[in-house]
Amino acid sequence: MRRIALAVAVVALAVAGCGGSDEERPPLVVSAAASLKDALTQYGDGFQPATVRYSFAGSDQLAAQIEHGVRPDVFASANTKLPEQLFAKGLVERPRVFASNRLVLAVPGDSTRVGSLADLAKPGVKVGLGAPDVPVGAYAREVLGRLPAAQRRAILANVRTNEPDVAGIVAKLTRGVVDAGLVYVTDVKASGGRLRAIALPAALQPRVAYGVAIVKGARHPEQARVFVEGLVAGDGRAALRAAGFEDPPSA
Repeated sequence: MRRIALAVAVVALAVAGCGGSDEERPPLVVSAAASLKDALTQYGDGFQPATVRYSFAGSDQLAAQIEHGVRPDVFASANTKLPEQLFAKGLVERPRVFASNRLVLAVPGDSTRVGSLADLAKPGVKVGLGAPDVPVGAYAREVLGRLPAAQRRAILANVRTNEPDVAGIVAKLTRGVVDAGLVYVTDVKASGGRLRAIALPAALQPRVAYGVAIVKGARHPEQARVFVEGLVAGDGRAALRAAGFEDPPSA
């Protein structure tokens, strides 16, 4: 019955949006992790039930905004921890896992200085990470936490920046401010050849899962529900796959 009701809602909202101007379609506000920018922008451009307006930033920053009273319609995070915390506080509806990603070591496309994770411990190598509280930074520290203590300390000593989101790491890499950084494989793909990905050993790869939730008090909950459903199994899922994201990890 739930699937039938949702299908009816999708059709009704799509019909309402067809042929109408942007002014006739309600604005749907989506707060989303910076790593989702390309995929969600593509999805939003074709989303008929509403005109999608995005706020892209670090997932921790966006979650903090919701805790302090900001009310977007949808929150899409680069982890599942933050949506679950907001759900426990009664600020969002039950989250859903909608995609997964992989962490890679990224270097400038024309650089040969760094060829492996071990090179990050060499003297003079400049490393960029996400801040510890942002998902990409937490995932990076999971990786480093699985290394021998001496190697981990040497790499951390070479960290020159702790960015508030993955876009900050990408910017520092493309400008040559740092020699290497730990980012998502989708960010390397989106760089158009400006960055090159070096795969991490499977034993070091963290579980990178993305969670999405409708925010309590959302102005347009029905459109938000259709938007989320599209991420889980629809045009949004197709846009995510095209951007290099993988399907949600198995439980």
